Amino acid sequence: MRKALFVFALLLIGTGLRAQKISGTWSGMLEIGPQKLITVFHLSQDDKGNDECKLDSPDQGAKGIAATVNHLSEDSINVSVPTIGMTYAGKLLGNTIKGTFTQNGIKLPLDLKAGEIKRNRPQTPVAPYPYKTEEVKFVNEKANATLAGTLSYPIGYDESKKVPVVLLVTGSGRQNRDEELFDHKPFLVIADHFAKHGIATLRYDDRGFGESTGDASNATTLDNAEDAMAGVEFLRRQGKFSNIGVLGHSEGASVAFMLGAKDMADFVISLAGIGVKGDTALTAQVNRMAELMGQSAHITSVEQYRVNAELMGNKWLSFFVDYEPCADISATKCPVMALNGSNDVQVISSLNLSGIRRCLPYTEMNVVKEYPGLNHLFQPCTTGLIDEYANTEETISPMVLKDMAEWIEKIAK
Repeated sequence: MRKALFVFALLLIGTGLRAQKISGTWSGMLEIGPQKLITVFHLSQDDKGNDECKLDSPDQGAKGIAATVNHLSEDSINVSVPTIGMTYAGKLLGNTIKGTFTQNGIKLPLDLKAGEIKRNRPQTPVAPYPYKTEEVKFVNEKANATLAGTLSYPIGYDESKKVPVVLLVTGSGRQNRDEELFDHKPFLVIADHFAKHGIATLRYDDRGFGESTGDASNATTLDNAEDAMAGVEFLRRQGKFSNIGVLGHSEGASVAFMLGAKDMADFVISLAGIGVKGDTALTAQVNRMAELMGQSAHITSVEQYRVNAELMGNKWLSFFVDYEPCADISATKCPVMALNGSNDVQVISSLNLSGIRRCLPYTEMNVVKEYPGLNHLFQPCTTGLIDEYANTEETISPMVLKDMAEWIEKIAK
């Protein structure tokens, strides 16, 4: 009996039977100084049996990055993304792939386990929602861009009664309709809160991102404003809404004021928007971050920042350093709510809220408010530095949500 089993084993080996290669989803936490980034590897084979790998960096909003599989076996992996100078090599030991992540010569340990890491985000609503949502598309014909988004209606929406609606505009960089970052989905949280308080919203994927089309490679804030204008025009054509407002976060707040200056918005909400010239705002950002990291509080000047920006040859940055928001803010005659967190290190509250307050025409309906201890995302924080974003479970302060909804309810009466 033993001899027969031994022969059978030899026959199996002779047919070329091999141990199964590493496959499926594997994820780990990449530690870059104080910052921790979830990194996900999806390993599979195509129809022809060729090995495939796609990478996700959900904390950075990047998903489905195609990687080259240099080697994949039952116990080892080597993949690379040449365009960003990145390589990952690891070996399966027990239930963990022990490996090294290398990018542009910098080597960092990265261990992977099967499955995906999920951060705790208690404010993120989970479908099915207690209100109606509708997938929509609108077009910026000038840019040949189709923007895909989600229209959320209030709980108990009655088509015979018009309700206020808010167009949500994301900050700088290409982002999805939820403005997703580090597993936080602030625009989804805002839309959910507004829907529960009688307010509709339209949030959309940025041009050339997610389900939206169009060339975003050279898009400036002005181009982003044209996309938002197309969104407002789409909402007006629906004939379902009373007041149509624009809420913008960070760069999106500049877009909101651009639309306000053109009388395209019935109200504007600026979340961490700039109130001074772009070069001044960005220089202050660099200096504040440097100070909090133990460096000089005056590490660069506006003049030096402009020189560096010019060397980068980035069209978005070239526009933004020259952008003077006061002209659009002062031309915005509709009600405005401008909010910022005192610990915001990206848009310095003391500098920018003062600028908005100085430029904004006076009306009794306008609100300019700073929230103590909140960062750029309006989360409670210690320093306000970006590395805290991912490690904070709260997506956006409930007080900020409450204040915005109550203010819209008041002006929409």
